[in-house]
Amino acid sequence: MKAYILNEAGGIENLILSEIEKPEIKADEVLVETKAISINPVDVKVRPVEEVLTMILGTEKRPVILGWDISGIVAAVGEDLSSFEVGDKVFGMVNFPGHGKAYAEYLASPASHLAKMPEDTTFEEAAATTLAALTALQVLTGRVKKDDRILIHAGSGGVGHFAIQIAKNLGATVVTTSSAKNRDFCLSLGADEHIDYREQKFEEVLSDIDFVLDGMGGEVLENSLKVVKAGGKIVSLPTHTFPDDLQAAADALNVALEFVMVTSNGDDMNTLKGMLEAGALKPHVSVTFPFEKLADAHLQIESGRTVGKAIVTV
Repeated sequence: MKAYILNEAGGIENLILSEIEKPEIKADEVLVETKAISINPVDVKVRPVEEVLTMILGTEKRPVILGWDISGIVAAVGEDLSSFEVGDKVFGMVNFPGHGKAYAEYLASPASHLAKMPEDTTFEEAAATTLAALTALQVLTGRVKKDDRILIHAGSGGVGHFAIQIAKNLGATVVTTSSAKNRDFCLSLGADEHIDYREQKFEEVLSDIDFVLDGMGGEVLENSLKVVKAGGKIVSLPTHTFPDDLQAAADALNVALEFVMVTSNGDDMNTLKGMLEAGALKPHVSVTFPFEKLADAHLQIESGRTVGKAIVTV
């Protein structure tokens, strides 16, 4: 089969399309013939840095195969499984954090990381509704409740566009930020209020926010403290460790700071499946690339201007 291998961290030129053996499956795994792959910011962040690559994949061995988000068709089933059959259409985020090996024509996945695709969902849409959607679901569930007023930064991005929809499904009032050109897109997802970050400083126009989803870090995270009410919470996706001064400022304001890393979870995938079937969640695929142009998808994500999701078809 064809797969992109990475012998060492570096630029997109280090993604080498190669011919390798199909993976063998364990008793609790399924072999998936890949039809679509979702490319995420984490893909392009781990690719160039050996330390980050090792941390996320959990291995110092090289070469590695990047990627976690797939949709496809079950080609073989482990002997201990009855939940899937050959021919089933499936989607999921495989082995995250860990070595997902999604940039390949076939991959072995734990059955517990997958769900069957809804009938009316395309492979591209299914692959899109994986890491970014799981992140939004896992962050918001249990932290946001009906009638909360929440702020979602970068609402037109991968996580953001799912988070708006999931938050509305939970009954929250949603304020979001993006550029002016993506205002209508964010509002079409259900956002109640939009702030053009280039023209307005959100910290000057907002207050009494119950919850903030921060996908930016840095000054955006710092300024988010200024708009959250006492007893509120900020979840930051890029900030693993909060600086002492920021933590002290949050403590003084009685605002909780939390880092959340998404994890593979088949039950959550089935929750997303149900939302897709009910029409409560709609992925937005703004650009697709053929498998042979996967490196171009990395460049697209690196631009920071992707609306919704970028997908590679296999």
